[in-house]
Amino acid sequence: MEIKTFGVIGAGQMGNGISQVAAQSGLQVVMSDIKQEFVDKGLKTIANNLSRNVDKGKMTAEEKDAVLGGIKTTTDLNDMAAADFVVEAATENEGLKFGIFKSLDKICRPDTVLATNTSSIPIGRIASQTSRPGKVIGMHFMNPVPVMKLVEVIRGLETSDDTFATTWDLSVKFGKTPAQASDYPGFIANRILLPMINEAVYCLYHGVGKREDIDTVMKLGMNHPMGPLALADLIGLDTCLAIMETLYDGFKDSKYRPCPLLRKYVEAGRLGKKSGRGFYDY
Repeated sequence: MEIKTFGVIGAGQMGNGISQVAAQSGLQVVMSDIKQEFVDKGLKTIANNLSRNVDKGKMTAEEKDAVLGGIKTTTDLNDMAAADFVVEAATENEGLKFGIFKSLDKICRPDTVLATNTSSIPIGRIASQTSRPGKVIGMHFMNPVPVMKLVEVIRGLETSDDTFATTWDLSVKFGKTPAQASDYPGFIANRILLPMINEAVYCLYHGVGKREDIDTVMKLGMNHPMGPLALADLIGLDTCLAIMETLYDGFKDSKYRPCPLLRKYVEAGRLGKKSGRGFYDY
């Protein structure tokens, strides 16, 4: 299947990053969100990223203009009717994603692939909201999307071979390295990463170490580029909590129980970098 027009639902840090790499690969991109201010902010982020690439000599000003010219922004989900492939990158909320997929199923052509950038919700549950489960797949990008090379490709129980091959090839076209994961809560990346972050929060909760010491141990002792508490702030503490709750609900195993301190921070609005305060102040 040839993909020419690529739709992205969500213009936040994941959505605008996905839109950027798609446009840089030569696709026509339709990036949508629920408010004009959100799509304007997303497009501005893309423009700033591309300007840095121009300053570093990684692309010309003409190439930057061509990429930006290939991105259409909208607040009307019906504009996804033109897309050959759509990636949903909305907030990690099951009910919200279900609603989006029900709408896309009605709006998009029957042959359009509907992918989700969910970081933990089983693909089969999302696919069941549509009349085309064979055309639904997980395409989990890493943050920040323009920099990180990995894309987890997750096929649900009903995902067709053609849908999988199309998604795999598209990941390569974007300059990414795809890895296949089975459809279990958290897939591979977050089934490993988020329990580690959660345990780091427990260390802080129990007074095992201060935030800086916990992050220093993991950076210098385990050669991680970023400490787990700083990484949680980058991901968003609300997203971390949502993923842990999905793991806990999906496996019914106490090792996935979210740390009470993580929940406390989220309830207080300390969501990390995006709110200006998490485990650290920004």
